[in-house]
Amino acid sequence: MSVTQPPAAAHTAVLLPGTASDDVFVRAVFEVPLAAVGMAAVMPAPVRGPGHVAAYLAAFDEAAEAGQPIIAGGISLGAHLAVEWALKNRDRCAGLLLALPGWTGAPDGAPAAVAARYSAAAVRELGPTAATEAAVAGLDPWLAAELTRAWSGYGDDLAEALDVAADHVAPTLDDLATLDIPCGVAGFTDDAVHPVEVATAWAKALPQATLCTTRLQIVGADPEALGRATVLAWLRAVTP
Repeated sequence: MSVTQPPAAAHTAVLLPGTASDDVFVRAVFEVPLAAVGMAAVMPAPVRGPGHVAAYLAAFDEAAEAGQPIIAGGISLGAHLAVEWALKNRDRCAGLLLALPGWTGAPDGAPAAVAARYSAAAVRELGPTAATEAAVAGLDPWLAAELTRAWSGYGDDLAEALDVAADHVAPTLDDLATLDIPCGVAGFTDDAVHPVEVATAWAKALPQATLCTTRLQIVGADPEALGRATVLAWLRAVTP
């Protein structure tokens, strides 16, 4: 297979951000890796307010209205929503790009959900600015900058965005097992918030999926590493 003329190169990929993240980070991760395989990309900006999950799902619908099945995907919560949409739109989804899934089924005590609930409580107690300053204290500079930029974009809706994500039910392994389309799954081997075990379980449950991994530490210097891992996993799933 030539990566310059990959299967489904004519498809459009729609990529969503994770919890309280934004399209800036999604673009930094995916824009170049997708362009390298000739795939057009849509990366919706977050919509503030209680309807942001519905708005993300509508972005998939809008892209698929042209008639050509799309590649759906995202990071963390965005990956969950991509699968959710694919389950209801099987004839309109040609594949999935799933980076850093946070949990399977109910969030319960999943680290990403717990972190989001804790952050939401801090925002309500301290206010968005002070809570963000507290959240980024001690983080690597690149991660602190990413978090500060993304969270500031939500303004007074930040706590709600965090809570909605933390309570959102992810697909179950049984759900994943019904999606017989090429799926690229990527995980971090050094991120306790997004355990690689979740990404591994997703890749095993999906009938036509490959898992590639990288490290959070690497993404700090090279955000495209996560995009490359996800796209490479998809390419391998297309032509195993």
